[in-house]
Amino acid sequence: MSETTDVPTGAGTGITDTTGSGRGARLDVRELTTRYGPVVALDRVSLRARPGEITAVLGANGAGKTTLLRTVSGLVRPRSGGVLLGERELVGAAAEEIARAGVAHVPEGRGVITELGVEENLRLGELLGTTRRGATDRRARLDTVYDLFPALAERRRMPANSLSGGERQMLVIGRALLSEPEVLLLDEPSLGLAPRVVAQIFGIIRDLVDREGLTVLLVEQNARSALSIADTGFVLNLGRVVASDDAATLAADEDLRHAYLGF
Repeated sequence: MSETTDVPTGAGTGITDTTGSGRGARLDVRELTTRYGPVVALDRVSLRARPGEITAVLGANGAGKTTLLRTVSGLVRPRSGGVLLGERELVGAAAEEIARAGVAHVPEGRGVITELGVEENLRLGELLGTTRRGATDRRARLDTVYDLFPALAERRRMPANSLSGGERQMLVIGRALLSEPEVLLLDEPSLGLAPRVVAQIFGIIRDLVDREGLTVLLVEQNARSALSIADTGFVLNLGRVVASDDAATLAADEDLRHAYLGF
């Protein structure tokens, strides 16, 4: 079978409506199928992430969680299906267009540019935000990020390579927020961090959503921590949705926890 992930599908031919309120937008994933050559990574996945809520996507390694975020943000093209941001179809648009439309993707691995300082890294996020929003109070937005992450404010003049793992995670989330997204895609933000730091970062994410009404799609292998802050959750296994419910119900399902969630 030939490679199919690089073939655009769907009705998206570019996104022209790039204005917005700065609040969250509904994200609908509809029957999304993504392949890597002959391997089906996502098999007709459907889910909805609502404004002002954290939607957790859970499952073991290889379940398709990262592929889901990469497909939503345009880094991978699906074989079929759709992704709607409000009423706008994203499938077929370039990753840059999707970012300008209001989808900020924080990938696994903390992509910090170590040659730059902390504030220089943060201000890279303004490049999309300024273009998308027009006249924006950059200083106020940066101050908001510093309020969320005081550790970054204290180290704003320091080189990024001097930060701890937790501080680097704060940095990449803060940079995404400076693009003024409507939807924030977070891929394994707890990876490699101490439990205390995970609790701190997850608490900040919850506070951010409650305060600003963002839509957050949170991919996590640390299911217990993710469900503690999420509103709803979807469980993937081998590219398919095997369970979905409110977060409390998923966390209380002992059979589901043992079979798929690891706690």
